[in-house]
Amino acid sequence: MEMDEDMEGSWTLLSWLASFVMVFGGALPYVPQYQEIQKSSNTEGFSTRVCLVLLIANILRIFFWIGKQFELTLLLQSVVMILTMFAMLHLCCTVQNANRVSTKQHRLSDLNLHYFWKWSAFEDYLLFCFGFTVVCAVITLLLLDSVVFVETLGSLAVMFEAMLGVPQLLQNFHNRSTKGMSVKMVLLWTAGDVFKTTYFVMNESPAQFWVCGSVQILIDVAILLQVLFYSQDTRAKLG
Repeated sequence: MEMDEDMEGSWTLLSWLASFVMVFGGALPYVPQYQEIQKSSNTEGFSTRVCLVLLIANILRIFFWIGKQFELTLLLQSVVMILTMFAMLHLCCTVQNANRVSTKQHRLSDLNLHYFWKWSAFEDYLLFCFGFTVVCAVITLLLLDSVVFVETLGSLAVMFEAMLGVPQLLQNFHNRSTKGMSVKMVLLWTAGDVFKTTYFVMNESPAQFWVCGSVQILIDVAILLQVLFYSQDTRAKLG
């Protein structure tokens, strides 16, 4: 009996620990990338569109939670991730403005699609997210009773999250280099995606979540292969 209680206590502790890692673990990969940008005063190696993808995914996930109350852990994870992405965008704006030679500013109010998500002021990113959130809130309020809408919302949320690494993959391809991108960030992405996919399966989360995790793992591996390929390519050019 006492052994059963000990096992139950240990399982509860592990469950709490797993939940803690789920909430804050997603933000951890951005710490080395944040430090890399601070150290180099250069943002070219990091795609800020990663922030765009994650902001949209997690805002949608919050509204999905309103329609279908799944684990509170995943809701808290979304809040932490949104705050993390704002911190990354704030740093990128600060560094880019400090390095900018031209005095020309690109603002959201210009309505120039060519400079979408390339704005000079951090406030414009906040304004865009606020507007997107309001639109989502109105649509959700009108269609909350529709099971099809709620499930579609969940699918869209995880679809965007599954595409997390794609902007970075494309950025590396465009630069023909992974310089400026934190490899630690990608390794932590991979470890985190393996962990959370396992978490989703074990906790019988909605199918959208573990499918998303599986796709993310494949994209993480592709980026790590880019690291190997471009480092070999650089050595070949120098040699």
